[in-house]
Amino acid sequence: MIHSTAIVHPGAVIADGVEIGPYSVIGENVKIGKGTKVGPHTVIDGWTEIGEDNNIFHMASIGAIPQDLKYKGEKTWLRIGHRNTIREFASLHLGTVTGDGETTVGNDNLLMAYTHVAHDCHIGNGVVMANAATLAGHVTVEDHAILGGLCAVLQFTRIGAHVMVGGTTSVVLDVPPYTIVTGDRREVRLRGLNLVGLKRRNFSEETISALKKAYKILSLSGLRLPEAIERMKTEVESTPEVEHFIAFVEAAKRGVCR
Repeated sequence: MIHSTAIVHPGAVIADGVEIGPYSVIGENVKIGKGTKVGPHTVIDGWTEIGEDNNIFHMASIGAIPQDLKYKGEKTWLRIGHRNTIREFASLHLGTVTGDGETTVGNDNLLMAYTHVAHDCHIGNGVVMANAATLAGHVTVEDHAILGGLCAVLQFTRIGAHVMVGGTTSVVLDVPPYTIVTGDRREVRLRGLNLVGLKRRNFSEETISALKKAYKILSLSGLRLPEAIERMKTEVESTPEVEHFIAFVEAAKRGVCR
């Protein structure tokens, strides 16, 4: 159902069962999958593709041009998957040609009020961004991470899978998977494994034990990062989660929180 006061460009592709609320504006190059609900006074523009069964609340801004002075109107994308909840006043921007050319959001994510996803960000599945959490450009957030309210993530930074970022934290270095991080900018520190989150997601005791060993080597041993990586490789039993932990740390370009 499309409300009579909504403005939908004739070129937009709107699937069956989509609801568009009063005074919303849908641009020419927008595609919206079936079952998606768009609340009142929402603007969806740009080359934006939205999957099925999403719930977009009022006053959201989806697919606006990047807040990047280098952007000159090039054709870039915002791609959103299925079953996401995007709350009021959230903003998600197109990618840039100097980045990946697209901003992507996976499935089953919750983006609370006033959250911001800048150009060329990539959000996985099952991510929660609490109120006013902000991602600068080119940020990657892996599956099932939780970002606390008012936290800010610097451009080109990565947040690992199952990470818990504390509220108001300013993240300037990559955060290894399965950990908790809090603090402000260069004072940001790992505070342990996200044990509550891991247990809620039914990680085995064996896996958690192995991750504890890897975490202690990385964060508590006092070793230089290359030495810590080599020690994790040789001393910690191999599981998919440990392998991901080590590979994530090894691939860090900005440095990692420890």
